[in-house]
Amino acid sequence: MQGAERPRTLPEAFQRTAAARPDALALRAYGSDTAFTWGAYAAHVRRIAGGLAAMGVRRGDTLALMLTNRPEFHLAEAGASHLGATTFSVYNTSSVEQIRHLLKHAQARVMVTERQFTELAQAAAAGTVERILVVEDGDLRRLNPLPDFDFEATWRAVESDDVLCLIYTSGTTGPPRAAEHTHRGVLAMAEDIARTFPIRADDIALSYLPAAHVADRFLNQYFAMLHGVEVATLADTSRLAPAMAEIKPTIFAAVPRVWEKIHVKVQDMMASDPKLVAAFAAGREPTLAALRTRLGFGRMRWALSGAAAIAPDTYAFLRRLGVPVSEVWGMSECGLAMGAPPERARTTTVGKPFPSVEMKVIHGGELLIRSPFRMKGYRGDPRRTADLFDEDGWLHTGDVVTVDDDGYVRIVDRVKELIINSAGKNMSPTNIENAIISTSPLIGGVLAVGDARPYNVALIVLEPATAAARAAQFGLDPDPALLAVDERIVAEVQAGVDAGNMRLSRVEQIKRFVVLPSYWLPGGAEFTPTMKLKRRLIQAKYEAEIEQLYTAEP
Repeated sequence: MQGAERPRTLPEAFQRTAAARPDALALRAYGSDTAFTWGAYAAHVRRIAGGLAAMGVRRGDTLALMLTNRPEFHLAEAGASHLGATTFSVYNTSSVEQIRHLLKHAQARVMVTERQFTELAQAAAAGTVERILVVEDGDLRRLNPLPDFDFEATWRAVESDDVLCLIYTSGTTGPPRAAEHTHRGVLAMAEDIARTFPIRADDIALSYLPAAHVADRFLNQYFAMLHGVEVATLADTSRLAPAMAEIKPTIFAAVPRVWEKIHVKVQDMMASDPKLVAAFAAGREPTLAALRTRLGFGRMRWALSGAAAIAPDTYAFLRRLGVPVSEVWGMSECGLAMGAPPERARTTTVGKPFPSVEMKVIHGGELLIRSPFRMKGYRGDPRRTADLFDEDGWLHTGDVVTVDDDGYVRIVDRVKELIINSAGKNMSPTNIENAIISTSPLIGGVLAVGDARPYNVALIVLEPATAAARAAQFGLDPDPALLAVDERIVAEVQAGVDAGNMRLSRVEQIKRFVVLPSYWLPGGAEFTPTMKLKRRLIQAKYEAEIEQLYTAEP
């Protein structure tokens, strides 16, 4: 952190960093020549802030961003923040109706987007947003301040309790809610996290997760500007593997699906390389180090896994490979709140609360936390805010946990998502699903069902890329409806289910399943953009298929 005292706001933190490191690289785009030093970054922020002010954007107004991971997101977000405006990001997979709801709810005055989303943005913003700025059309470049604009006085007028950003919840059980995070809260969170996961000015981060997600927004925008981290952006996640190999980030965050794909990739490499298998089994560090370097993990100091539980087998595999990964826990409403440094991380746990986070577990195992960086509240929804926090300030997370003797927390599942079968046995659907999905690269999604039922069944969908490869291998059309009934495909899925069942207790095992004739994609009807299952919606949509699985005894 630059300076003797903690900065009061993110604009102050940014200005300290830019003044201290003007010639250091701040932003660059993978696969292009676009790059900005901290000095250039600061000049653009000044210009954009002045241009937005000339358009009438003021402290307390809201700016929406619908962009891929690119440097212009950082420029526009920081420019708006220097005015004291609140920013939020829209998931790029959102429909017109979803975008319209967010824009109206947040009362966005200006929206920054790119050409591929312009039609969606215009349809959603009609009658709501005053201006849409399109990056490729030069709209950001043309922003300039009026002659009397006092940039320094403007950013110094921003208060620590002003709302910095909105993080919309994933919407697994209904319309997303907007968690309001203040400058004070985000800076307190950054300080707390850095005690467990140190961030340095010589670090390199890779921004590829959606900026609407708490991890990318906080780590690669706010924490990066606080510590002077170089951020490389990746607009196309299908190029993550080559980007990792080239950029070689030192700090990294991923959702479990990314780790699962890395696991599968290394296993595929080992399948054709007996020497690599032997080296992995024997733990030969020179060979493992060379493999980590090849994958882009050679310089990594720490890596975070969050948003959902990582399969234990995948986690153990990564640790044997030498990837310094730690599972962390957080919520849109409180940001990141728990974790353990790689050398002290334990499998199936999310570590311990960060230093300033208090924790207690109430009857039924629900986790409650209290911290100085919880959200200010849900925007425009005081009733739901009051429902979430009790009178003593404890946040009721809705997660069922266990805590071991050393204080490590294990997330069992969501309170409302536990399976309680007809015999009264409590089970975690997430644990069951992870056991199955981690066994086969062909399985792209699993929903376990068994509440008030005599046994568990599952809805299974294929992983699109692997399914396409199998279709080519078998000379089939890659239509998921055709693949779902192909005997070879079903047999491979069955093998994965059988292998997963071996890791489960008898009562947890999947007795019957169906391969659905469609894919579940991030941001679609079944998955949130961060790959969380929309359980209620799925069970309602596939009610007939579920009932059919229970029409005959397994």
